[in-house]
Order: sequence, then structure tokens, then C-alpha cells
Amino acid sequence: MKKSLALTLLVVLTLAGCKAPPPPMTDDTLVTSEVNGVKLVHRHAVMAPTEFTPVNETWRALYNASVMTQPDFGGNLVRYLENGKPFVVLGSVENHWLAIADDADGPLIGYVPLKAGVESSRYDATLRSDRPRPRRTKQVCVDVGGASKACRTDKTATWILD
Repeated sequence: MKKSLALTLLVVLTLAGCKAPPPPMTDDTLVTSEVNGVKLVHRHAVMAPTEFTPVNETWRALYNASVMTQPDFGGNLVRYLENGKPFVVLGSVENHWLAIADDADGPLIGYVPLKAGVESSRYDATLRSDRPRPRRTKQVCVDVGGASKACRTDKTATWILD
């Protein structure tokens, strides 16, 4: 009886010292990486950048850009930005891409190309400057005698007599 009690006590003490294994890593597991002295929290599926320059500004999307897991189109698609909707640029990374988040204090969700958005303060001016401007039609006129003249626009070959 003493031997079985001692053996049971030995097994319990041995197992009590064991730690449970850490949970397995999934794509949604949050990890922390340090790049250029800045700590970035991101999902395990999102690759940490090799270069990072902090920006921490709110931008607005110029089109429905793809948010990727690495700063090039070789990564996997995370989601799409919504045209005209704001997003937070955490910083600029290699290949002229932006590391973005949903919130200023939120985790890095992925990367978009630099031309996918513009600073919120410059959004309206950017849209206005991107609109096509009507071309001025140049009118060509020649004298046909006396006070009369014939004119045509650059777009047509029709002459109109005045």
C-alpha cells in the first residue's frame, strides 16, 4: 500500500511540473515583430516587412486595391480596400508599398501599393485634378473674299461660310 501511494505521489508530482504545449500556430495567431526599432503586431499569415518607416496617418483609398500578405503581388489576398474609405497607414515598406491597419492602434492587416491611396487631406484635390478636362476646339478661319470668311473646327472637315 505504501509503495502504490508513493508511486502515485511520484507520478502526480512529475506531471504537475509539466507544462501544457503551446497552442498550435494558425494564420490568425497574432505575433509581434520588430523592424527598424518599431514593434508591429500582425497575424502569422502576414509577413513582417524587412524595412519600415513610420507614417501613422489616415489615408483614403483611390480604388478597390488588393490588400496583400506581403509587400508585392506574390502574396495572398487578405481583402480589398473600399474606394473612398479611410484606412490607417502605419508606415512605408520595401517595394514602395504601405503597411496598413484598420485603426491607429490596431494590428497590421496587410500591404497595399503606394498609389492605392492618398492622404485624407489631399483626397478631394486629387480627385479634382484627376478628372479629364474638356479640350478646347481650335477654329481655323480663312478669308474667301471681301468681308466673308470660311471657318472649321479641328474635329470636323466641314467649312462654314460667314
